Amino acid sequence: MSLTLAIVGRPNVGKSTLFNRLVGKRLALVDDQPGVTRDLREGEARLGDLRFTVIDTAGLEDATDDSLQGRMRRLTERAVDMADVCLFMIDARTGVTPTDEIFADILRKRADHVILAANKGEGSAADAGVLEAFALGLGEPVRLSAEHGEGMNELYTHLMPLADKMAEKAEEDAPVTDVELSEDDNDEFEVPAITADKPLQVAVVGRPNAGKSTLINKILGEDRLLTGPEAGITRDAISLRTEWSGTPMRIFDTAGMRKKAKVQEKLEKLSVSDGLRAVKFAEVVVVLLDAEIPFEQQDLRIADLAEREGRAVVVAVNKWDVEENKQEKLRDLKEAFNRLLPQLRGAPLITVSAKTGRGLERLHDAILRAHDVWNRRVPTAALNRWLIGMLEQHPPPAPQGKRIKLRYMTQAKTRPPHFVVMCSRPDKTPDSYSRYLVNGLREDFDMPGTPIRLVLRGQGDKNPFKGKRKKQPSKLSKHLKGRPSS
Repeated sequence: MSLTLAIVGRPNVGKSTLFNRLVGKRLALVDDQPGVTRDLREGEARLGDLRFTVIDTAGLEDATDDSLQGRMRRLTERAVDMADVCLFMIDARTGVTPTDEIFADILRKRADHVILAANKGEGSAADAGVLEAFALGLGEPVRLSAEHGEGMNELYTHLMPLADKMAEKAEEDAPVTDVELSEDDNDEFEVPAITADKPLQVAVVGRPNAGKSTLINKILGEDRLLTGPEAGITRDAISLRTEWSGTPMRIFDTAGMRKKAKVQEKLEKLSVSDGLRAVKFAEVVVVLLDAEIPFEQQDLRIADLAEREGRAVVVAVNKWDVEENKQEKLRDLKEAFNRLLPQLRGAPLITVSAKTGRGLERLHDAILRAHDVWNRRVPTAALNRWLIGMLEQHPPPAPQGKRIKLRYMTQAKTRPPHFVVMCSRPDKTPDSYSRYLVNGLREDFDMPGTPIRLVLRGQGDKNPFKGKRKKQPSKLSKHLKGRPSS
């Protein structure tokens, strides 16, 4: 087991700033207003030669009811139970508050190892607060400045004795996309295996309050993510490892994406950009819709974004348990899907209930199916036999009286499938003919829903005399050339 460090403390003491410094990236949102962090966020931290998992938590509030603050506190307490070490952070400039004393007592009872940190400790204004921290009974405080990087060596000294049992954990790589294929058809192409070391990466995206966090909690089998009736609770793109029905997965829960005109607050702008990054790091994107208001303009933009990024897409319609006219509604949904998202024609459309868990197995199977199609390879011989049939059925146009000739076709990449057609005058080929070929690929090679890239590449007619020595004119032609024409 690698070491897991949870950073806990009151709101706005600098937990997320320290988290970002330890992971070396701006993963957690940081703002001057308190209460920005609401979910648990994990990251791979690096401090000197130490490698460990760090958890950023919501600010500890003195609330125990079912309010938003109460649920945030319970989630933070769960992180304390999960972690090997808790870094309890106070604000050295503010000093020890009654709330700090309450949570110091909780940590003494619940945590095996606690490191006390007095943050914002730069300058003489923090001296009094550092001295007050001794009264919490958690040992000598580490004087830190998470913003400026001061005190990192002292933190390393406290962590090092606790890291004896820690195994160095490799950082997770982004999914491999646009995989180059060999032109040799004899080379067998195998779909990359899904393992615990290389889990299937899935991003759940959608508008606010569509039920993304509730759905992931149901998949995990525990209330790991903060949920509630309030829209926009999730603010970070949270990454979670799990094994769903025997399939190792890394699932990204993202902030709800609203129309750009409605995104005014600085914090929400950061949240939406965080969600867009999650789409880029996923292999399969689940676009979660609300059954009551499906396929709004923002839903279509989100699905189109996933397609443009080249990710496999699954559309899931949530809150199906409260739908009354299910058959009629499903028929309308399929019709609207094919009409509004023709670029994803044939993508799985699954009805689920995140609240009851119904439809989750079908969603699991649809994700695996979409991943398999995303990795699909078609042999070159089969592609060219297919191309001949498509040309006979519907020949390409002849702009300006010159027919476009499609000579050869091959698959250059997978993840997503990427095809190249060698032809004459590719710049004159209309988009409608490219769509005709893409739709045929989907139907004839069983590739529904996945993004398909088709590139027309020029291969002009070769001049057989190009490069050869110019023929010298004969004596007769020279003689005739000088005579006037009759």
